[in-house]
Amino acid sequence: MNKFDGLQAIEKPLLSLPVTVRSHILDHLCRLIHYEPVIGIMGKTGAGKSSLCNALFATEVSPVSNVTACTREPLCFRLQAGERFMTLVDLPGVGENCARDAEYAELYRQQLPRLDLVLWLVKADDRALAVDEHFYRKVIGEAYRHKVLFVISQSDKVEPASNSDKLSKEQKQNISRKACLLHELFQPINPVCAVSVRLQWGLRKMAERMIRCLPREASSPVAVQLSAPLRSDAVNKKARDDFGETVGSVLDTVSSMPLIPAPVRTVIQSVRGIVISVARAVWNFFF
Repeated sequence: MNKFDGLQAIEKPLLSLPVTVRSHILDHLCRLIHYEPVIGIMGKTGAGKSSLCNALFATEVSPVSNVTACTREPLCFRLQAGERFMTLVDLPGVGENCARDAEYAELYRQQLPRLDLVLWLVKADDRALAVDEHFYRKVIGEAYRHKVLFVISQSDKVEPASNSDKLSKEQKQNISRKACLLHELFQPINPVCAVSVRLQWGLRKMAERMIRCLPREASSPVAVQLSAPLRSDAVNKKARDDFGETVGSVLDTVSSMPLIPAPVRTVIQSVRGIVISVARAVWNFFF
């Protein structure tokens, strides 16, 4: 079975609907299948943004300067996995230059509505978070808090740092304290993640949390972009379930349209559960 066969399988329970209604539903489904997520990533200079992205995603992300805040504009990187695309938007971190913070605030206000998720990197050894906190409260605000996933980056640098190939018990305790501090300062909606790219630590858990934080229409196209070791059963299950629920939402949207006759609406609702089950069953052929 291929993608075309998958669409036919979803269409089969809809055959009793008028052609125009069925076509409308299938058009919605095609847009859903080809949805291109946009993820913003921010953090102060040296937070390891490009290193983390290269560890998370199958496609290598072009490196971003870790010496200076080299641009006032967001840098966009379009990733491709097969026929699927997504975009990473590298947003300038606040606090690099006080004169630019107001400009960055306006830039964020422009970008936030189009972003499905913001990965906000905080270095494990960074203690100067007052500017970040102010920016989070005044610019992100209540409207977009649900889009932010805080990530403690470079966890191997937390005290007592060493050149070991694994984190010590003391380091893990200090990372937990750092996560508690971020919860106190920012009061985020989503759980704080902690990772070390050098040690390949925490990446799997972060990938799973990231998929859970995404809007339902974005989880499948992001899951397919993850590097193979991070596409866990939990990631695939969440993405598959999200796809089924979003297909159900498409049917609900069409059913609620004013010009849909009551008998057609009844048919749509009667096959809704079957269509969702089929969508989950054929998810692998789309993603």
